Amino acid sequence: MTALTSHPSGPLSGAARIPGDKSMSHRALMLGALAVGESEIHGLLEGEDVMCTARAVRALGAEAARGADGLWRVQGVGVGGLGEPAEILDMGNAGTGVRLLMGMVASHPITCQLTGDESLRGRPMGRIAEPLRRMGARIIARDGCRLPLTVVGAADPQALEYASPVPSAQVKSAVLLAGLNTPGETTVIEAAPTRDHSEHMLRHFGADIRVREADSGAMAITLTGQPELEGQKVAVPGDPSSAAFPAAAALIVPGSTLTIPNVGVNPLRAGLYACLREMGAEIEFQQGREQGGEPIADLVVRAGGLKGIEVPGDRAPTMIDEYPILAVVAACAEGETVMRGIGELRVKECDRLAAMAEGLAACGVGVEEGEDYLVVEGRGGPPPGGATVASRLDHRIAMAFLVLGMGCQKPVTIDDGAPMDTSFPGFAALLNSLGANIV
Repeated sequence: MTALTSHPSGPLSGAARIPGDKSMSHRALMLGALAVGESEIHGLLEGEDVMCTARAVRALGAEAARGADGLWRVQGVGVGGLGEPAEILDMGNAGTGVRLLMGMVASHPITCQLTGDESLRGRPMGRIAEPLRRMGARIIARDGCRLPLTVVGAADPQALEYASPVPSAQVKSAVLLAGLNTPGETTVIEAAPTRDHSEHMLRHFGADIRVREADSGAMAITLTGQPELEGQKVAVPGDPSSAAFPAAAALIVPGSTLTIPNVGVNPLRAGLYACLREMGAEIEFQQGREQGGEPIADLVVRAGGLKGIEVPGDRAPTMIDEYPILAVVAACAEGETVMRGIGELRVKECDRLAAMAEGLAACGVGVEEGEDYLVVEGRGGPPPGGATVASRLDHRIAMAFLVLGMGCQKPVTIDDGAPMDTSFPGFAALLNSLGANIV
């Protein structure tokens, strides 16, 4: 364990160059492995989560390596060409990686054993296993459908129409990946739209995928199985979830102005920025452009007065990973911020809802925690700070409280900074280069 202490900061300035999008990096490696020919990936996130996926696709028969030019190249085996791995695949802390991998192998006639670190082994996989079982795969798992688990892929996979009971891009993506090697059409119906990186990237690699509005505003995503995907060039933009941390730091440290270039601003990932603007934040999206079907922009963020808001519950699918950093901003704003419909936070890398409530209270911030809500009493300025907070093996909890320490009266310490490498290698060093004091 490596403890880190974040001291109150002077104004931040400069350009915060953030790592590539984690969600898109996982998908680029997997679809590159299922394509025919070579795929070239620019901007792949080289955090530990994605490196677990790179090792997994190699174990399944694809080639994936970083070249001397910094680009990643994947030599795929084609849809239906995955081979049985000779070893257990350890996915570390990669929740997205393991869930999408379950879908990827479920329609191949191979047996694949999956495990992860202590945090990942505690996370439920039932919502992924249920539709994959209906497609013909066998999922053998611990009580509560937890890792370690074994996927016995279907020799004769069956297409299905699946209405997802929860809005989850991981469920949707796992079913669509299983549908690639399944004859016929596989459809996922979701009541509320979730991030659509899988749809964009499947289309980019040559899959026939259609999206239409279903009953009562639901969305139906239909994939035609057994396409021949072709290797592609993929440009991975900066991760909007990672961009949230330097953006929040700039908002709560007086006098700060930061530019965060090349950030993905997909509207199904941009809920946090809508919230921050409603709180009065000065955030500009400059030089908007598109690559690979994904909208990109440079963010310019300036410190200023912030007010508490009530976050609409239906916004959660577009910002579920950003609630920890929103709670930090809310702690420094004036008035009360109410976040409802966020029970999903309890089954992330840790119980993020409880972790935020406990950590904020230790730093002198008033909080009210419910089963699926959090209320933060803003201090209208720097909170007291002066606490040591448990990161709970969760990268977003660790980064959120390091940002909070920058805007507090006294330093804030996290007990372990190592989990940040799963998604944001060099996080503390980057913030220090912009004016922070994290030691």
